[in-house]
Amino acid sequence: MRAEDILPDDMHQIEKDGTVIRKGSVGAFLANAKHWSDPATPPAERATAERDILEALPALRALGLFEVLAVRDPALQRLLDAG
Repeated sequence: MRAEDILPDDMHQIEKDGTVIRKGSVGAFLANAKHWSDPATPPAERATAERDILEALPALRALGLFEVLAVRDPALQRLLDAG
């Protein structure tokens, strides 16, 4: 399966199980998770990354991301479990 089989180039979002999933959701999660996990990230930026991670969780769960990938950072996993 290729990316365009999931979300064609002319579409920016899909709905799955009642949840809207935007193009770039997984990429944004990865960028935010890396930024959130970096001890050098200023507190305000970390809080923004955390908010964005938590807001994206329904879409990421609808995609099944965490059914096939494990989070290695224990603190990030706790955040996801609590979200």
